[in-house]
Amino acid sequence: MENAGRSAALVVARLFPEGPVAAAVGGGNNGGDALVALRTLAAWGREVACVQAASRVPDAVLLHQFALDIRPAEAAAAVFDRAAVVLDGILGTGSHGAPREPAAGVIRAMNESGRPIVALDLPSGVDPTTGMVAEPAVMASVTVSFGWPKTGLLLQPARAHCGRLVVVEIGFPPYGPGRPGAELITPGWAAARLRARAPDAHKATSGRLLVLAGRAGMAGAAAIAARAAMRAGAGLVRLASVSANREILQTLVPEAVFVDRDDGVALREAAQDCAAVLAGPGLGLGDDARRALDVALEATAGRPLLLDADALTLFAASGGALAGLARERPVVLTPHPGEMSRLTGAPVAAIREDPLGTARALAASSGCVVLLKGAPSVVAAPDEPVLVNTVGSSDVAAAGMGDQLAGVIGALLAAGHDARTSAALGLFYSGRAADLAERGRSLSPMDVSDHLHRAFAAPGARRPPLGLPFITFDQPPRH
Repeated sequence: MENAGRSAALVVARLFPEGPVAAAVGGGNNGGDALVALRTLAAWGREVACVQAASRVPDAVLLHQFALDIRPAEAAAAVFDRAAVVLDGILGTGSHGAPREPAAGVIRAMNESGRPIVALDLPSGVDPTTGMVAEPAVMASVTVSFGWPKTGLLLQPARAHCGRLVVVEIGFPPYGPGRPGAELITPGWAAARLRARAPDAHKATSGRLLVLAGRAGMAGAAAIAARAAMRAGAGLVRLASVSANREILQTLVPEAVFVDRDDGVALREAAQDCAAVLAGPGLGLGDDARRALDVALEATAGRPLLLDADALTLFAASGGALAGLARERPVVLTPHPGEMSRLTGAPVAAIREDPLGTARALAASSGCVVLLKGAPSVVAAPDEPVLVNTVGSSDVAAAGMGDQLAGVIGALLAAGHDARTSAALGLFYSGRAADLAERGRSLSPMDVSDHLHRAFAAPGARRPPLGLPFITFDQPPRH
């Protein structure tokens, strides 16, 4: 508790160096953290004030004889009105359900104060495991979380209540003999796993990818995926689509080699020369699409496969076909919640409530690597921790972004990265490229692909920017 409170005080002093500090203090350990933070700030010369948000406050021994005026909950609005910043020390990881009075009234006063709020460990009212939010819940400007990031704080809707998420090391022992259930895809994680090209690389060793996509009228999805694959470093892209799309695809992506997907002989020969297959963007659901997919799979036995969009829907009706496919080759699935519902039978609402558990279950039952798209997207593989993405925003909420992501992952598979790493790297670097594009709501899939080179060159700082050595993770607000 001493380490937690002092670390929070240091973060507050760095981010909000001037003015009085007020705290709302609950009756449990979270309130104790707040008292230690207030006492520390007072020792450094800051004016501090405290509001009691429970029937009692933690043991006064935590104050080490520092005098602290503790005001009742009814005075919350007046106390917060005089503060430059307010600390939320009301509810911690042991709380469940909606906040009750007097905590609920203090939370409302805090949110209505107009002051920046620093939540200690988690914003009161959010569930740190599931990410669900009860009302009222604190809307924090900054959340200082202790030890490790809480899984629920990375998930919506809780993530929107956290503001900037700063994680501080407070002396916890190593995780334990087992592996954690989830890990973060950070800039350091991604940079350490992106394979460099050999000095004597050529188009074959850089990765030859077959993109099976684009029924009539859906040339755009095929073009977006193929262009993303080229920008992600594929040495050669063979783009298999219907003959009606030949002219537009060769115009939009002249680097790709066009293949008529309805010509079984040509498709088989093209597929046999590729190191990996991406199937699905705009593929269609008719018998011709199924035949083309079967030809491509037969010609590439044992080679990595990514199933996206329409290809997922085709397999959703095939029972245990995915498990059989995964026994003979690495397979990556990239569903959004609606496609996940078709694959698993689970309601979309249940998938959104437990994305990690849902992805983990499908990976275990199918043997595939599962990239479940969402906010954030997650990657699950059998017997491995779920990987949680740390970049990206609602800027990517536009049609075609899934096709762009699939193209990047396909290129990484073709270059020799394993399925789990390919999915996670594609997710991270596409999100990083979206951030670097700085187009806001005007962002397009082509913008993301066109900024991949910047993302590969600069995945992000490996050390958090506040310059405090005990900070292990620092994520800006997610929108």
